[in-house]
Amino acid sequence: MFPLRDENPTEIVPFVTVSLIVATCASWWYLQGAGLSLPALEASICAYGAIPAEVTGRPIGGGPSPCSLGGLTWEAVLSSMFMHGGWMHLIGNMWFLWVFGNNIEDSMGHLRFLAFYLVVGVLAALAQIAVDPDSPVPMVGASGAISAIMGAYLVLYPRARVDTLFILVFFIRLIPLPAWMMLGYWILLQLVSSTLAPAGEGGVAYMAHIGGFVAGVALIFLFRDPARVGRHRARKRRVWAGRWP
Repeated sequence: MFPLRDENPTEIVPFVTVSLIVATCASWWYLQGAGLSLPALEASICAYGAIPAEVTGRPIGGGPSPCSLGGLTWEAVLSSMFMHGGWMHLIGNMWFLWVFGNNIEDSMGHLRFLAFYLVVGVLAALAQIAVDPDSPVPMVGASGAISAIMGAYLVLYPRARVDTLFILVFFIRLIPLPAWMMLGYWILLQLVSSTLAPAGEGGVAYMAHIGGFVAGVALIFLFRDPARVGRHRARKRRVWAGRWP
């Protein structure tokens, strides 16, 4: 299941959402060499990724580190949000940010949304570090913060229609789903995958996804602007009412 677009009109231009996408893509190009050189890509991940054992200061567990330790520590929790491990990692994250981020920015305003994005991104990284504090494997990606945006979206707009692409072997179809179904399936998949993934071997940081989603569900009540949310919902009702005679 892959979301292509949502039918949830916005009131403001999502400057921060676009700026975050541009900043992340710029980091991929200038700091990570656009993945064109494997040594450069690996060096950027080691330099700017969050290595749990480095952040916590604990002895390394689970084998030798793929990186030389002694670089960024707590700063890496923030810088890791703008690093990615490959083109598909980057494109997938930025697409989800675009589909769901503009509506959450609309519900908060620009500055609140920027603060929300950075706070939940850090909380998501800390959730992953908490379950594997002595890991030597660097963690990169914006998916923790984007998971929080998805959690916030589920709280605010559970019935918004999301056009979702289904691909199952030869079955390919675009199906409109309510947000609660699409996002509920997504978080369930993270929960199941987290129990099946081998511990301490790198790969997908499922706990960052789960921690980010929970942070988004909880903190949306602090960061949302009730007046903006009300106008957003009223606009959505007017758009849908205009479709019926």
